[in-house]
Parts: sequence; C-alpha cells; structure tokens
Amino acid sequence: MTEAAVPSATQGRPNRSLRSLLFAMELDTRLLGMLAALAVIWLFFHLVSGGSFLTPRNLWNLSVQSASIAVMATGMVLIIVSRNIDLSVGAVLAFVGYTMAMVQAEWIPKTLGLGFDQPYTWLVALGVGLALGAAIGALQGFLVAYGGVPSFIVTLGGLLVWRGLIFRYQQGQTVAPLDGFFQLLGGGPKGALGAELSWLVGALACAGIVYTLWAGRRRRRRYDFPVRPMWAEVVIGAVGVAAIVVAVWVANSYLWPPALAAAAGFDTPPPVGIAYPVMIMLGVGLVMTYLATRRRFGRYVYAIGGNPEAAELGGVNVRRTILMTFVLMGVLCAISGAIQTARLNAAVTNLGVTNELDVISAAVIGGTSFAGGIGTIPGAILGAVVMQSLRSGMLLLNVDSPTQDVVVGVVLVAAVGFDAFLRRRAS
Repeated sequence: MTEAAVPSATQGRPNRSLRSLLFAMELDTRLLGMLAALAVIWLFFHLVSGGSFLTPRNLWNLSVQSASIAVMATGMVLIIVSRNIDLSVGAVLAFVGYTMAMVQAEWIPKTLGLGFDQPYTWLVALGVGLALGAAIGALQGFLVAYGGVPSFIVTLGGLLVWRGLIFRYQQGQTVAPLDGFFQLLGGGPKGALGAELSWLVGALACAGIVYTLWAGRRRRRRYDFPVRPMWAEVVIGAVGVAAIVVAVWVANSYLWPPALAAAAGFDTPPPVGIAYPVMIMLGVGLVMTYLATRRRFGRYVYAIGGNPEAAELGGVNVRRTILMTFVLMGVLCAISGAIQTARLNAAVTNLGVTNELDVISAAVIGGTSFAGGIGTIPGAILGAVVMQSLRSGMLLLNVDSPTQDVVVGVVLVAAVGFDAFLRRRAS
C-alpha cells in the first residue's frame, strides 16, 4: 500500500506546480486555453493545406477578415453580460452600411449635385452611419429596457425589419463605387500603415505593455494589495513584447502585389504593414476594455448581469444602463458596416448575412456566459480570430459553405456546453 501511494503523490506534484505557477502569474486560464486551441487550429490547417495557412499573406487577410466581427463582438460581450442578446447585428450592419454607400454614391453626388470623391464625403458618410447606428440601438434598447419586451424578440424583429428595409434603397441593387478615402477603411495595400508606421505602432504597443505592468504594480503597492513576483512580471512582459514584434514582422512580410506596386510607381513591391481595419479593431478593443473595467458604466453592466435586483437596490439605473449597451452596440455595428462596405467597395443586399452567428459565437467562445455577469473584451476578440481561423482554414481546403456553417454551429454548442460544465463544477 505504501509503494502504491508514492507514485500518486509524485504524479500530483507537476499538476500542483503548474497550478501554482498560473496562480502566481495571475493568468486567465480560459484565455490561455483559447490561445492553445488557436495554436492547434493554425497548425492543423497549415499541415493539412500543405503549408498555405501560416503564410504572411493568409495571416494578413485573416487579421483583416476578423476585424469586423471582433469589433461587434466587443459590444456583444456587454449585451450578453447584462443578460440580453442582440440577433440583429448583421442586419443593422447591412442597413447602416447600405445607407453610408447611398450617401457616397447617390445622395451627395446626384441628389445634392456636389459630385463624387469630395474631401468631406467619407466623413459625412461615416458620421451619418454612426448616428444611424446609435439611433437604431437606442430604439431597440428602449423597447427592451423601458418597454419590457424581451431582447430576443426585439432584435429578432429588428433582424427582419432592417434587412427588409435594405430593399427600399433602389430595390436592393448593388451600390458602387464608393469614395476613395472611404475605401481605405477596408484595408488593402493602400489601406495599411506601411513598414515604418507599423514598426512605430509596434514600438508604442510594447512601451504600453511595459508601462501597464509597471503602473499596475505601483498601484497595488500603493494600496497594499499583493503583487506578482518580479519574475512573473518579466515573463508576461517579454511574451507580450515578443508577440507584438512577431505580429508586426508578419504584417511587414506581406508585400504589395507586383502589378499594383508597378502601377503605383514602386520599383519593388513595398511591405503592406498593419491594415487600417486591424488598427480600428485594436482601438475599439482598448476603448471597450477601458469602459468595461475602468468606468462606472462597465461596473454597472457586470453588476446587472450578476444580479439585476441587487444592482437596482444598490442604486444602479438598470434601464438606462441596458439602453446604453444597445446604443453602443449600434455604434459598433456602424463601424463594422463601414469596414465591410469599404472592403467590398460596394454595398450589396447580402452584406452581414450570418454575422449574428459569428459575433455571438466569438463572444461565447471568448468566455462570455449566457448566465450573465461573466465575459471579457480580449476574450471576445480572440474568439473572433478563432471563428475566422476556422472559416479561413476551411476555405483553403475548399470546404463548401453549408459545411462551414455546420462546423461553426458545432463549435458554438460545444462552447456553451463547456461554459455550463464549468459553472456546474464551480457550484
């Protein structure tokens, strides 16, 4: 009996040491699990596709394709955390994107007679889109918060209404071309920072990581909170800086197409660099993380998701907070609509179709719980990358669209099931 007991104790040590290591570094185990899953997905598709997945060109396209879904997923986190749902994000994206296209291609040049490609056209179109998105979000949020209509019903109706109203614009015909400056929001070789600015952004991001770790450690010491060991701070900072350097290097390894570079007057194709949609996604992610973790609004949202009755008794204006989450979601849909229409250089009737599935899946895969009160913005962005990685890898393997939807559906159910399992285990 003694000999049998020794191996079991020995086998438990690595598990305890790993657990203590993660505890000392204060790392989110769900986020680490997602990163591990993403690495497995990338390696699998790279091997199966014959080395076509982990290339600068494909990874650059993957980052641009993930940007639109990731932007909306950051807002979906707060919607689900507050125990609501928004099924209309794809339809709102399409309706707002179509409206912005009409402003550029029809209303300003033809109705007002001011011509195409005016210096202010893209700003006017973007301003109209953001205002319209906020108005739609306010309407749906008002019906949910003050009208007492379940968010599932309101946004399901919105999905049908906003999708149907697209056909009121020129009977649903494609609207193109769009303003030249507006097209840059969609990425492409011209819609990117280039090598020098990309390295500058990377350097600033590295400095931001170092400053954040230093400021956080200083703040904890000021209030006598426990701090991480110095070795943990160094490891986290080194890994973060290395990830940024690799990301910028990959972006700069993707070069302009030779024909386009020659037409633009370059002797040799220059590096493309970080695309504008990726910069928009990162900016939105930082702002949303700040709102969710550092502002009263974010704390109220999580309090409502944890216990709405207790939050209201604690002085939280539950209705207004829920209304503002839907307004914010509408604005994010407008930003994603601008990215997608600019990338296509056109507005089409099937814009944003099935984006609802991808956005909700990204939020849930990123650790957001349908029970409310749990979810992170970085997790949702990483979830969007996971979802788009699956679609991109299946496209490389020539998997048809219905099969892609089957895989995405299975992944979504598995993610929700895993979340339910963890909650049962915790209770």
